[in-house]
Amino acid sequence: QVQLVESGGGLVQAGGSLRLSCAFSGRTFSSYAMGWFRQAPGNEREFVARISRSGALTDYADSVKGRFTISRVNAKNMVYLQMNSLKPEDTAVYYCTAGSRIISGITAAQAMGSYDYWGQGTQVTVSS
Repeated sequence: QVQLVESGGGLVQAGGSLRLSCAFSGRTFSSYAMGWFRQAPGNEREFVARISRSGALTDYADSVKGRFTISRVNAKNMVYLQMNSLKPEDTAVYYCTAGSRIISGITAAQAMGSYDYWGQGTQVTVSS
């Protein structure tokens, strides 16, 4: 089936940048909308960003809008999350996710039930 492998996490000072990568395999990449969620210790997993199958549409959580950018390169089966102006509250494990169903609107985009497959996560730590 589908496998997702995240990379690019690490330790960065507040105000710095990181780029996360997610490698997709097992199915036709262009058939899946892709997203990023994150989870801090003791918190629920929360929506960060999603991108449509073609890459034409994106959605972001209010907390990251203007700072994070999601992108994809279908020819490489890759999705990315560019994170700028990082804050300590961005510290979390970041998970890549894939969904085969059409997502209409932000409510569906931010729901975990809209996605079918999940990676193992990559740790992002932002020091104050």
